[in-house]
Amino acid sequence: MITDKNAGAAKDIRNAKEMARAVIAHHFGNKKPRRILHKTSGLSNFVFEVLHAEGDFIVRISPDPARINSFIKEQWAQNRAREIGVPIPEILEVGSHVINQPFMISRVVEGNNALTHSKRWEIVKEMGHYAALINTIKTEGFGSTFDWSSNLLSRNESWQEFLECELNFEDRLQTLEKRKMLDASQVKTLRKILTDAGKQKTKPALNHGDIRLKNVMVNDEGKITAFLDWENCTSNLAPAWELSIALHDLSIDEKQLFLKGYGLKENQVVELMPLVKAINFINYAPDIERLAAEKDTVHLEKYRTRLSGALDLYSNY
Repeated sequence: MITDKNAGAAKDIRNAKEMARAVIAHHFGNKKPRRILHKTSGLSNFVFEVLHAEGDFIVRISPDPARINSFIKEQWAQNRAREIGVPIPEILEVGSHVINQPFMISRVVEGNNALTHSKRWEIVKEMGHYAALINTIKTEGFGSTFDWSSNLLSRNESWQEFLECELNFEDRLQTLEKRKMLDASQVKTLRKILTDAGKQKTKPALNHGDIRLKNVMVNDEGKITAFLDWENCTSNLAPAWELSIALHDLSIDEKQLFLKGYGLKENQVVELMPLVKAINFINYAPDIERLAAEKDTVHLEKYRTRLSGALDLYSNY
């Protein structure tokens, strides 16, 4: 059955497809594409694969004018990563002038998603290697606004400033305690770990912010051909911020392979993990608050079990 909502979505896709056609015509001098295919995407962008005489391309279009900053940030980060040998999709153009909406044109990457490849362990180890390479890129400021932007007043000059002004970590801590994910003592410990991290005067570095198998393309031999989805890239503590996301959905063996690929020694891992866990905990808070607002008690209980450590088979009693 076609509902008004479905009909509206179909119309939006058709309109965005015409915008993609205009963007390609602008970039390639009115050479028409052979075909434009709508791709399943997230909530924030329309994504199209464009088959053209010049090659195959991906066009991302956002209905949100503010997304131009995110596209510019991605372009900056990917260009820096490409310079030091990280495989990424080639970005041809970012702008908003052609269709009055933010757009990005990039080349289609050869290969397939890494999630189901038979050489998953080798891929995970290589992911760790490239994560370490990305984290060598020095940046200024903490958070989402850094070297890509000339707006110096929007930058967080310190980790503590990032915690307070961008992450709003005290609100997040309150959420974790209020929703009974952590008790008062655990919240106190989490606060100390997070604030102490800034006292070491560690310089920030580029973090991809979502290095997971779903965002990795590989060839038939299992070699990585590209890291995708840089929209969460950030200037932050490395490797703690990077690992808090990268290790999130890996098995215990895969975690250790990733860390080996990164080049961390076992004593370094042990020393680093309290901060990695603290960042992981604090980043759960927005989802928990959303579930509470939706009165989704089933998923809240699942999160409560997860964050209690009940599923951790390896820690000491």
